[in-house]
Amino acid sequence: MVIEHAELTIVPGREAAFEKAFTRGHQAIAKAPGYQWARLVRQVEKPSTYLLLVGWETIEAHTVEFRESGLFAQWREAVAEHFAAPPSVTHYENSWETGLPT
Repeated sequence: MVIEHAELTIVPGREAAFEKAFTRGHQAIAKAPGYQWARLVRQVEKPSTYLLLVGWETIEAHTVEFRESGLFAQWREAVAEHFAAPPSVTHYENSWETGLPT
């Protein structure tokens, strides 16, 4: 499994609208081949910053199959207007895990 780590900076004051839009955008991500799970968390110190973690079967499932599909366009259409800056995206391998809360 590969974990997409995306830092999302939202226009201040639009956090609630972003979270609502994220619900719609996630519907597109969840339809992608290789998608496994997603978690969105809001930063405490900077409430306009979010961490999006998405589990993918492979890095190609995210960078090729999803990014080059119409589903990516649907995701961006739902959320992009709320971004204050382009997302910063990196990928990690899941090498160790303990019982995470749901």
